[in-house]
Amino acid sequence: MELQKAQERVDNWIKEHGVRYFNELTNMAQLTEEVGEVARIIARRYGEQSEKESDKNKDLGEELADVLFVTLCLANQTGVDLQDAFDKKLDLKTKQDDDRHHNNEKLK
Repeated sequence: MELQKAQERVDNWIKEHGVRYFNELTNMAQLTEEVGEVARIIARRYGEQSEKESDKNKDLGEELADVLFVTLCLANQTGVDLQDAFDKKLDLKTKQDDDRHHNNEKLK
């Protein structure tokens, strides 16, 4: 799905089910909370921390989707076209990092 379509779907969902967007500061706090939940799963499942029994059934995909949803909300309410921003960022990263990673001995 294109990011523009995802932004439209989120906007429609907000209008139909969410009444209105939370303000930008509230959504920023929500985003921070959701990223923290992703970090907790990664740290315990793939890192060195032990995973608590209550965390074993947490769905990483669901938590990443929460991050994406709030990011799309923030983009919508601040007038950011994420597809355009992403395309520009990927183009910039391609130009800047064309062979950087290929020449990184740590990645071989």
